[in-house]
Amino acid sequence: MSTITLAIPSKGRLMEATSELLSKAGFGIERLGADRGYRGRLTGLDGVEIAFLSASEIAQNLRDGKIDLGVTGEDLLREKIAPDDPSTELLVRLGFGPADVVVAVPECWLDVATMTDLDEIAESFYERHGRRLRVATKYHNLTRRFFAEKGVTGYRIVESLGATEGAPAAGIAEIIVDITTTGSTLAANSLKILDDGVILKSTAVLAGRTAVSSDSRVESLRLGLGR
Repeated sequence: MSTITLAIPSKGRLMEATSELLSKAGFGIERLGADRGYRGRLTGLDGVEIAFLSASEIAQNLRDGKIDLGVTGEDLLREKIAPDDPSTELLVRLGFGPADVVVAVPECWLDVATMTDLDEIAESFYERHGRRLRVATKYHNLTRRFFAEKGVTGYRIVESLGATEGAPAAGIAEIIVDITTTGSTLAANSLKILDDGVILKSTAVLAGRTAVSSDSRVESLRLGLGR
């Protein structure tokens, strides 16, 4: 029986919540080497190796086929791997780490409430300023797919290297796509979420490579974590 690799977040609330959920399902985590080692094994289920990675690395490693299973945020998963990619399956939504990926604009844009409104002002914005609307975000792929779905084309993405919600006030961008839990930080920065601007309602998920989805150990994890 070949070993399969399950990646879990290496620190923070996601790691704690994942460990607790695994424990409730009857599985344990045993680190190999030092306490801060980045490898381990899953107890209670033979042949499962654990890799401790950041949540973003987990999504990337799933895409690249370097791990078999991973617990990460659905936002990170879908940024790296499109929903129609046949190489990877979302196995279980785990119910912790909820957050929304949203499109937000300045509150003072009184005539902009929907993505259609955004598309309508893009042309006039270009005529006035000689450039496209700028969208500050770390979610390039999610943004492109969503804007294409809504028919919005008059924009360009600006890489967000810091606090995305501060980009409009700093003059870096007019619009942002970012993750939020309560919306309070957006409001504090005088931003509003468009009425149809929720790109994804994210939560922590267990995802896996399609090639191992029929493995009995994967099914045991899926059933255990999905209770």
